[in-house]
Amino acid sequence: MSDQLIRAISQDGLIKVSAVSTRDLTERARQIHKTLPVATAALGRLLAGASMMGNALKEEAASLTLQIKGGGPLGTLLAVSDHEGNVRGTVENPAVDIPLREDGKLDVGTAVGNQGTLTVIRDLRMKEPYVGSVGLLWGEIAEDIALYFVESEQIPTACGLGVLVDRDQSVLSAGGYLVQLLPGAGEETAERLEASLRAAGPVTELLKADPDPEALLRAALPGLALEVLEKRPIAYRCDCSRERMERALISLGREELRAMIDEQGSAELTCRFCDNVQRFSREELEALLASC
Repeated sequence: MSDQLIRAISQDGLIKVSAVSTRDLTERARQIHKTLPVATAALGRLLAGASMMGNALKEEAASLTLQIKGGGPLGTLLAVSDHEGNVRGTVENPAVDIPLREDGKLDVGTAVGNQGTLTVIRDLRMKEPYVGSVGLLWGEIAEDIALYFVESEQIPTACGLGVLVDRDQSVLSAGGYLVQLLPGAGEETAERLEASLRAAGPVTELLKADPDPEALLRAALPGLALEVLEKRPIAYRCDCSRERMERALISLGREELRAMIDEQGSAELTCRFCDNVQRFSREELEALLASC
């Protein structure tokens, strides 16, 4: 099945949840950036988290950016979501290869690092975007997103994210969930949720058994009566265009653009989020220079 996002609320109004299945879009990111497994897992987790958080915005044309600078060998990771949950992202060092953990799993925490920050940028198309940041404690991404909600927004949150990579380095399963307590939920509710999520096991195994994100929620939260609010397809989607690249060239200024024409005679621009390549001839660059 194609990648999907679901949002729901408990029938008692005390818990809101969302979940995503993101195998296809994570595989697309892997192919674009040529990531090795640990980078695939880290970027895939961040894309899934950004998708759920971006979908919660709802304002038309709004976007959400998650940026992690953890001090690990992967360098900076970036994921951007639109208000529907479609995402794009990058990882600074996609070819990082480090040993597996003792339990045989990919060591995402070490690759990301925990000596930096997770920054959340919500752009609601107002004068200034909202920017919040927390220090990383784990580098495993899911736990750090949950910490962000607790520290920055005072919302008790549980987050589970996972990417399962096959022997040929392709993505077998990917996705996650976000579970948040609403005002009025007591300690008993929190303890019950925590026990359910712990017993459910890894996100990747649940999605491998059934890639439907609704099934993921049912398996992770058995017995919880949920009212589905939205279920929609999501994808790896970049908003780059030739027009945007033209504006980027113009923004260089007349002097630098003139030097580019004199020294190179043409230009080739590649989007950092996708594999879109645009080539500009000398004549096209001269026309852009004339419009500056």
